[in-house]
Amino acid sequence: MDFLEQFLHNPIKYSIPVFFLLIGIELLVDRRRKLHLYRFNDAITNLSCGIGQQVIGIFMKVFTVGAYAWLYEFSPFKGQIPTTWWSVLLLFIGVDFFYYWFHRLAHEIAVLWGSHVVHHQSEEYNLTVAVRQAWLQGAFSWVFYLPLALLGFEPLLFVSIAGFQTLYQFWIHTKTIGKLPAPIEFIFNTPSHHRVHHGVNPKYIDRNHGGTLIIFDRMFGTFQAEEEKVVYGITKPANSWNPLWVNFEYWLGLFKDALTADRWSDKARILFKQPGWYPDALGGVQQPKEVTPETFHKYNTRTPRGLNRYVLLHFALLLPATIAFLFKFKDFSFGMNVGLTGLIIFTLVNLGGILEGKRWVFTMEIVRLLALTSAIGMLMQGNPLFLPAVFTLLLLVIASVIWLGRYRWMLTDRQEKPGRLVGEKERVQKS
Repeated sequence: MDFLEQFLHNPIKYSIPVFFLLIGIELLVDRRRKLHLYRFNDAITNLSCGIGQQVIGIFMKVFTVGAYAWLYEFSPFKGQIPTTWWSVLLLFIGVDFFYYWFHRLAHEIAVLWGSHVVHHQSEEYNLTVAVRQAWLQGAFSWVFYLPLALLGFEPLLFVSIAGFQTLYQFWIHTKTIGKLPAPIEFIFNTPSHHRVHHGVNPKYIDRNHGGTLIIFDRMFGTFQAEEEKVVYGITKPANSWNPLWVNFEYWLGLFKDALTADRWSDKARILFKQPGWYPDALGGVQQPKEVTPETFHKYNTRTPRGLNRYVLLHFALLLPATIAFLFKFKDFSFGMNVGLTGLIIFTLVNLGGILEGKRWVFTMEIVRLLALTSAIGMLMQGNPLFLPAVFTLLLLVIASVIWLGRYRWMLTDRQEKPGRLVGEKERVQKS
């Protein structure tokens, strides 16, 4: 399989270096203009969610893409649609159309909102938010694209177009680009339109669901232009830097609320009506409140600079290792892939725990570092660099334990800051 075909199979994976290049450029613009677009803890959590989504996705795609390919075999139009400019254009419009409906319903149906809410939890708006994706969204969204398989659009072409549609949405997660010329703003999703989509302002909630195009929002009555200043986040914040918790806390709360309702009909409505719907006995429908950047309370925790540097170092070590795993996972057994995915998730959870000052993280970091050494040792058996690699990792373990141990007295749940008023230009945490 040549590079072009590999790229078409998974354009997201091959674009990861470009993502980080653009994030770096936005950081430079941010520092030069003093825009204060980034907070270290928030950005790390965004990137951690993206890493988790990618590694979990290697298991999910076997099912989701497999279902599309299986249904394609039963299409009466199988093999009848040539790959030409017009078929690519039709498929592009089709992908964007069905993405619009999944995206819209994921905002309007509570249980589906749980598969998408992670993307909206960040209370900042920068390019790292683009990669903050829910780990199980693909388990729900794939169903919406199945009509394209029945219409006879070839699976590889579908995967490629869907990948490029996702790539397009990366650059619109920025505050550094204002409104574009009117013809572009009328047809395409732009940073201005998507800022609205991420707003928690009541007039902005559940608006601008388009992926690449904004025309379906205009057609189906969900368009809203950017007017007042956008406040970012969700109406009920997750208040956590733990990527595992932020992926499942909404569902846990939702099902708990459903169990609390007395009538079965109300239990079903809590799950399938809009987020925030409750029967009168549980307080009734929760309406979003008016907010402004000056009054909105952002979740934040104060972490010593030394711990921030510890998190940054281990995240910097994890990132290339994860990219290598994404490229090489087909060479490993299923069990090895499960183990390495678990180790990656373990690392992300621990780094989030450090940012929150959790008391359990010191012990769990020692366990993780020893598990990492063991995993690298197994992977490198028979390699002439085996002994140097294991020795280097053992040094890393010792240095990390000493480093983290200096701050152990701070790792207590009592050190958490549940959030405080943060002005948009206030530096709440130094990276």
